[in-house]
Amino acid sequence: MNIQTQPYRAETVAFDRRELGVILGLYGRMVAAGEWRDYGISHLSDMAVFSVFRRSAEQPLYRIEKRPRLARLQGQYAVIGMDGRILKRGHDLKTVLRVLERKLIRAVD
Repeated sequence: MNIQTQPYRAETVAFDRRELGVILGLYGRMVAAGEWRDYGISHLSDMAVFSVFRRSAEQPLYRIEKRPRLARLQGQYAVIGMDGRILKRGHDLKTVLRVLERKLIRAVD
């Protein structure tokens, strides 16, 4: 007897509409400032990643990650730099993204 079973399919983690609105708002401001030019979104079984690129052929400048498993510990949101360092981690996405908004503030000569 040949019984076909469907393979186990893990749920994927994704950004919701509110989270994407916050991220894309920052992305738009950074594009207007000439800092960023491209982005990519990945939805994996344990995390969702919004990657930001200066050029599409490069590795990402920053990764904005959502890891729901860390929600009760360090916070589910993190901004990770090109070198892999965690620049900011927390429970509130807007607060975490402030580390990137500082790049928009420049001294005027």
